Amino acid sequence: MSLRLRIRKAARGDIAEARRWYESERTGLGQEFIAAVRAALNRIEREPLQFPVVHKELRRLLVSRFPYGIYYLVLEKDIAVVAVTHSKRDPQTWMQRR
Repeated sequence: MSLRLRIRKAARGDIAEARRWYESERTGLGQEFIAAVRAALNRIEREPLQFPVVHKELRRLLVSRFPYGIYYLVLEKDIAVVAVTHSKRDPQTWMQRR
């Protein structure tokens, strides 16, 4: 399957916010977070149907080393990343993004 990965604006904001927080905790940790997210996004792009559906058609991949999930939709022409959130965050805060 060869679909283009698109990260929606809100999900980009999620990533940026988490990177800033990790960087404030330890210099370089924000970059490590970004590297882990990129690796996860690459996995999604290669095999988007491999990861479980967690709500209706919304799928999730957990980010290695960090307590974050990437939530995405497999659409007809692309893959839409709708949220990148901490696993303890209330899902109601981002589920309406579809």
